[in-house]
Amino acid sequence: MRIGLFLPELGGNIEGAVQQVVDAERDGFDSTYFGQIFGADALTIIAIAGTRTSRIEMGTSVVPTYLRHPFAMAQQAMTVQAAAAGRFTLGIGLSHAPVVENMWGLSYEKPARHMREYLDVLLPLLREGKVAHRGEVFRVAANLQMSGVQPPSVMIAALAPAMLKLAGERTDGTITWMTGAPAIRNHIAPKLREAAAAAGRPAPRIVAGLPVCVTDDAAAARERAARAFVIYGQLPNYRRILDIGGVPGPADIALVGNEAEVERQVRDLAAAGATDLVGALFPVGDDAAASIARSRALLQSLIGKV
Repeated sequence: MRIGLFLPELGGNIEGAVQQVVDAERDGFDSTYFGQIFGADALTIIAIAGTRTSRIEMGTSVVPTYLRHPFAMAQQAMTVQAAAAGRFTLGIGLSHAPVVENMWGLSYEKPARHMREYLDVLLPLLREGKVAHRGEVFRVAANLQMSGVQPPSVMIAALAPAMLKLAGERTDGTITWMTGAPAIRNHIAPKLREAAAAAGRPAPRIVAGLPVCVTDDAAAARERAARAFVIYGQLPNYRRILDIGGVPGPADIALVGNEAEVERQVRDLAAAGATDLVGALFPVGDDAAASIARSRALLQSLIGKV
């Protein structure tokens, strides 16, 4: 299992965000991922970080598709890939109906169709440099002139059966959030692998993003997680995957406990089928920095050993 870090948004502190990637590479982590929510542009940060690093994989988890035309996404992704010297992974996703409709004023009708056609445009542009597509959502005939750049790996945030089928058939895998070992073992992995095998594609990656807190006070950590991640128990997409995993809420899916307990949970995640863990470190107690450092040290100790 590859071990990476889900790096926090730092607002306008771009240098600080880039330094997080530099530090993660120095500490031996396999990957770093940035979310694309309401702060700085993750793709821009990764492009800068790509010029300051030499080994570490950098990815997005995930860039919402509705705000970026697939040609614009392809153009930016190839530019980031060039800056990162081939170490960029493009993670894209649908976001959520309340965000797309209520915040952005766009239609969330038939999201699986939207993603299918989005890939119909995006993937040929990345892989072949051209596309001719006429569908219900997109009508695009265009060339992308980025010679000498290998296309980045592409994964989609897939939790529902239709999206997992699409991920397996068309992309390199899925990037999940708030999805624990039982849901990966019984739902994500079998559906994703079946779709990839049917399409003659290689075994897909399953990147599991989860909150992590190494502590001797697991009850306090879960209480903090319940407050910090409460929204993920309310958004329909995450609520469904929590239910599939048989857990009441986000606090129950976090990797929490002392070093031995969290290591056991990480190994269970790998045994369930996750190929990557991307840890979102969160603190508990009065000394937040020490708490984060303890969690980071545990994940660092597991690199190359799970």
